[in-house]
Amino acid sequence: MYQEIKLEKGMYHLAGKSFLQALEQADPDSQYAGTPLAGLDAYERQLKRFDIRVNGPSCDRVEKFFTTTQSAVLFPEFVRRAVMQGMQEAVLSELTAVVSRCESNRYQGCILTEEDEYGTAEQGEQIPASTITEGDTVTTLSKYARVVNASYEAVRQQRLDVFALMLRRVGRELAECVAKSAVTVLGTGVRSISIDGASLSYGDLAALYGSFTDFSLKAVLASPAVMAQILVMPQMLESASKDTDEIRLPFGARLIKCPQLGDTTILGVDTDFALEQIQSSDVVLETDKLIDRQLDCIAVSVNIGFRTLLTGAVVKLSLS
Repeated sequence: MYQEIKLEKGMYHLAGKSFLQALEQADPDSQYAGTPLAGLDAYERQLKRFDIRVNGPSCDRVEKFFTTTQSAVLFPEFVRRAVMQGMQEAVLSELTAVVSRCESNRYQGCILTEEDEYGTAEQGEQIPASTITEGDTVTTLSKYARVVNASYEAVRQQRLDVFALMLRRVGRELAECVAKSAVTVLGTGVRSISIDGASLSYGDLAALYGSFTDFSLKAVLASPAVMAQILVMPQMLESASKDTDEIRLPFGARLIKCPQLGDTTILGVDTDFALEQIQSSDVVLETDKLIDRQLDCIAVSVNIGFRTLLTGAVVKLSLS
């Protein structure tokens, strides 16, 4: 049972296995089916074991993690989860069609070539073909990192939910920085159309929708300034969802505010087919220092690269 698991720093350094995976192997979720603990993962069960409350009215303070040497082992995962939550809230997660893992910082994916038209195949004729081959370009992953200066004495009395909020903000800003690279990749080497007039109109957005013949326009990316122009269009009066924070254009595409995009460009994207995100690892922390209370700096990093999967899934609308 979860109360008997021996927590050690070495659980963060197992080859090919995360701390959570090591915990789940020692304490499988399956043995809690039908019990009050069924809704918790292996890490959350350890928080319960040491009575560490990370949110709510009775939220504990940072020092609660360091009550014992075993409970201290849980702290890096707390930090990682807070940072990851922030990263998942950023626009990056809305753009990615697939996430691929890579063991190195160089990745060579595959490409789809379709020179033949789709249609019927008459008897005796050659069947039209689609060809999947290894790509001729290599995607180099970049390292995105941030150091959070926070000594133990400065944060030990801080509530865990407040401390997590700060880390979540760091994660979100880090992901927005990564998203800038993603947007650059999306807008490179794709088909471009221009607005019909001196300023953006709803007719231009409709033309963008009509330019997607082999794909579906799932999202429209615009800078905050351009998004403000779209929102005041009369056609947008009934487009805001009453149930969520989503804003959709009348023809169904999501309107996504994208600060990484300039004010002279809108990107129309089929998010199911456009962008591949390549990672060599999840968020990396210097876990030993965190466990030993040496919190003078929390170094957070992630290696990520991007490539366009199918160029036809992106269309650029030029406003200038």
